[in-house]
Amino acid sequence: MSKLLLLGCIADDFTGATDLANNLVRSGMRVMQTMGVPTEPLPADANVDAVVVALKSRTLPPSEAVVQSLAALEWLQAQSPDPHGLQIYFKYCSTFDSVFTPAVQGNIGAVADALMEALGTDFTIATPAFPDNGRTVFKGHLFVGDVLLSESGMQNHPLTPMTDSNLVRVLQAQTQKKVGLIDYKTVAAGDEAITAQIQRLRQQGVRMAVVDALSNQDLMRLGKALKGLPLVTAGSGVAIGLPQNFGIASSNTSSQLPVPRGLQAIVSGSCSLASNAQVAHGIASGLPALAIDPLAIVEKQTAGVDVVAEALTWAKTNFEKLAGGQAASPILIYATADAASVKAVQAKLGVALAGEMVEQTLSRIAVGLVELGVRQLVVAGGETSGACVQALGLTQMQIGPQIDPGVPWCYVPSPMGLHLALKSGNFGTEDFFSKAFEVLK
Repeated sequence: MSKLLLLGCIADDFTGATDLANNLVRSGMRVMQTMGVPTEPLPADANVDAVVVALKSRTLPPSEAVVQSLAALEWLQAQSPDPHGLQIYFKYCSTFDSVFTPAVQGNIGAVADALMEALGTDFTIATPAFPDNGRTVFKGHLFVGDVLLSESGMQNHPLTPMTDSNLVRVLQAQTQKKVGLIDYKTVAAGDEAITAQIQRLRQQGVRMAVVDALSNQDLMRLGKALKGLPLVTAGSGVAIGLPQNFGIASSNTSSQLPVPRGLQAIVSGSCSLASNAQVAHGIASGLPALAIDPLAIVEKQTAGVDVVAEALTWAKTNFEKLAGGQAASPILIYATADAASVKAVQAKLGVALAGEMVEQTLSRIAVGLVELGVRQLVVAGGETSGACVQALGLTQMQIGPQIDPGVPWCYVPSPMGLHLALKSGNFGTEDFFSKAFEVLK
């Protein structure tokens, strides 16, 4: 049991978990991230302010997402000497997306409902705002850069399409509780104004309130107003405003990692616009690159050809070539493709099978790369990251320095000694892949 645990966090995917942990570390907190709900308590000597439990629940049916989230809550509370005083943070994506089918409009509301009931609280907030990554909320509408969410490319997401930018409406479709709004004027007026508006909304029967945020200053003001609130639901942005409530200030020492060693590699399964641009930039800059075609996986498997073995043979050959060259360089293995290509594959294989095949193939490749000596690994895509982490058998990571907003380097302790970056598909600049390894230097 940790004597210091101040904040318990539940993230609905693995890249989102590191995104949240990154913002907490940047704000001075010492953070441990676990992969899934641990089966053992925190080490007796754990010196952490926050623990982030990374789930793979974003694309699960609401009932299954609730079960996993409540299990994470129970474990987090067991790590605190004051479980009822531990603030809980439910983290979802900055594009507010989750499982989507004709019958299921998302699971964020269902998980929030269950956590509120378990914590005995009658109110929480919801905001995916993360201005550093171009995610802002104005009059309850989510913007990605200068465009509405529904015009950002997320409307074409193969698993969790977002066709509505009105978050009050989106959240209301996922919960029986009344959803309201705390608008930008209230937020700009400061934490006392936000607190007063929360009380007014409570009196009106509102149980969840979407919060506008246009800047980091808005998140800092909101953070102060959330002091003592049992449950916070948000993207990772709100995390920058919470450490101040515990008397914690930014510190470089909280992000220091061991010196990196070993081979470098990138595995990309995301099909987001950002990841497509990053893959194209990597190829144009001369990275050795191998494309994994989902249809070819099926065809080769039918013919008795192991796609993973082929990819690892290619990787080994290129590592040997690079070793004979002038400088270390990462290799890139990717299944990233544009929206039209993804839809064509899904039409032939089905959405679930197409996604599962790519995830499993890339995760097996990631395991093989580590066996070849890769100790600096970037994985792009939330679902791909979750599959790779599970295949590698990782259970906890130390959070290190930021590469781009929302994406830190992490370190998996010995005996693996692996530096790992888990990148949400939508995050990072075009030159993210090259920048990532420069940060480690």
